[in-house]
Amino acid sequence: MAATFSSPSTVVRLGSATSFSSPPNNTCLSSGFLKSSVRGRNPLRLAGACGGKFTCFERDWLRRDFNVIGFGLIGWIAPSSIPAINGKSLTGLLFESIGTELAHFPTPPPPTSQFWLWLVLWHLGLFITLTFGQIGFKGRTEDYF
Repeated sequence: MAATFSSPSTVVRLGSATSFSSPPNNTCLSSGFLKSSVRGRNPLRLAGACGGKFTCFERDWLRRDFNVIGFGLIGWIAPSSIPAINGKSLTGLLFESIGTELAHFPTPPPPTSQFWLWLVLWHLGLFITLTFGQIGFKGRTEDYF
C-alpha cells in the first residue's frame, strides 16, 4: 500500500499524460475583474513625450496669468472712460443705461434699448483687450518677440 502512494502515477488530462510528480502546467485564466497581463501597444504612445503619452497640446495650454487679467481690465477701463461719445465715455454710458434699466427691474430691457449696444461694445472691447494682452504678455515672457 505504501508503494502505491510513493510511486509516481500517470493521469490523463485533456488528452495529455502528466504525472503527479511534475509541476502542473501554468494555465492562463482571464477574468473581467483582473487586468490583463498582456498590454496592447498604442502607436501614439511615445516614450519621451510628456510622461510617455503623446499629446497635441501642452497640459497648461491656456497658460492663464492673473497679471494679464488685471492689466487687461485696467487697460480697457482707462480708454473706455475717455469722454469721446457726445462728451460721455463708453463706461459711463454703460453704467447709466444699467441704472435706467434697473429703474423698471422686473421688466427686461426692450430689444431697441441703448443698453444692449453699450453692453456689447464694452464687453467686445474688453475681450479684445484681454486677448491681445494674453498674446503680448505670454509672447514676451516666452521670448517670441
